Amino acid sequence: MISFISSMRTVLARQQSVDTLRKLHTSAISEAARKGTREKARKKKVKVEVKKVGFIPHNQRDKKINLQRENLHFDDSWKQLPQDNVYVLKYYRWPVYTVANAIECHRETHHPSMYNVPNAPLIVDIELDMRAEKKNRFVDNFQRMAMIPHKFEHGEERKILVFTKGNDEISEAREAGATLVGGIELIKDITNGELLLTDYQFVLAHPNILPELVALRGLMKRKFPNPRSETLGTNLAEMIERFSNGISYAATKDEHQQDFGLISTSVGTLDMDTQKLEENLRSLLLDVDLIRPKREGERFIKRVLLKSPPSSERLKIDAYQYVPEFYVKTANKASAKSNEVEEREEESSEKQEAVAAQ
Repeated sequence: MISFISSMRTVLARQQSVDTLRKLHTSAISEAARKGTREKARKKKVKVEVKKVGFIPHNQRDKKINLQRENLHFDDSWKQLPQDNVYVLKYYRWPVYTVANAIECHRETHHPSMYNVPNAPLIVDIELDMRAEKKNRFVDNFQRMAMIPHKFEHGEERKILVFTKGNDEISEAREAGATLVGGIELIKDITNGELLLTDYQFVLAHPNILPELVALRGLMKRKFPNPRSETLGTNLAEMIERFSNGISYAATKDEHQQDFGLISTSVGTLDMDTQKLEENLRSLLLDVDLIRPKREGERFIKRVLLKSPPSSERLKIDAYQYVPEFYVKTANKASAKSNEVEEREEESSEKQEAVAAQ
């Protein structure tokens, strides 16, 4: 009997120890740990499907990818100058030609014995620094028409529509070579749909018809005449001459480098006189310099190259003999102040001499 009771006690003691162990291993912390391991095991069993991606154009790719791109602003000032006339160009600075020498070099390559294109166009590439006056700001893309002293066959169709009132202004515009000239009757024809603005590349106007022309602002949009684009003014003959025979050019920023802008346009043909080509180039550079932002001590025109297709040769010229290299804000003010100081000193000296004479 005693042995039976002792055995029962041992059984109960073991049962109690087992219960305590179960309570220890089935707590909330151990359940969370087991749950985490089970989820990890389930994820390992899931098959990862790799999707094949085809070719994606550069303008549709993820913009977050920051690719290391080459700086488009060319600077070879750190390179040494060549000592002779035979050298590897990439190890030395680009040679700087005069405009006359560059034109003559292109004429030699376009000789009948080589390319045989004596009347090829002379194209100028102007590289710009598009940074504005304020930091992290850039000059917007712009399109202008440069007045040149010597016209040439630019190969573009330029139809000019002129709005003005008065017999003198209408006759002046017609003599200057406008395609179509009129007043209120042209405005009515456009509103009725009898005349299409899309048939004309340029629209000019005299200020005397501006109140009536406001009705067409919604139809014209960017073609609406304004003084900033030099399509609104009193001198119709000069405006028509500019837009019919001038140089049309546009400055566009690079897609990936906002501070780099490029202008590529023609200033004439190689069969023109060298002096006429140089004067056209000077007029173009002066017109481009009008858009220069007010950045003191900075270059706006970085580099100017002359080329003539089908030749791929590009010759660098010195543009700063036609336009100022740097913009100086205080130049005019300083000169004015110095003149005032000199005048005051002269007046004071004259007064002192008068007093001494007395």
